[in-house]
Amino acid sequence: MEQREIEVDCPCCDARLVVDVRTGKVLRSGKRAELDPTGKPVLKEADWSEAHKKVKGRLNTALDRFDEGLDREKRRGHDLDDLFRKVKGKLVDPGDDPADDSAT
Repeated sequence: MEQREIEVDCPCCDARLVVDVRTGKVLRSGKRAELDPTGKPVLKEADWSEAHKKVKGRLNTALDRFDEGLDREKRRGHDLDDLFRKVKGKLVDPGDDPADDSAT
């Protein structure tokens, strides 16, 4: 079976890096003292609180984007009507001769 991620120890800072083999991106990193014997990061209460704040922030951002999109869709009919009126005002009816208007 093909291994998807590898663990590498940094010789400079003695940190353990978990790297995705296919993309070459670092998935996790942590100091050796912060890792359990299996190589997984040891999580503290502060880590969970920080993660919770990030997820809550993403949820609020998603709701804001949804509301903005909904407002755009509500205005869309009005915006299209305005655009239609502008274009219609620029068009000249082929039956109307502009020279006739200046003569009267």
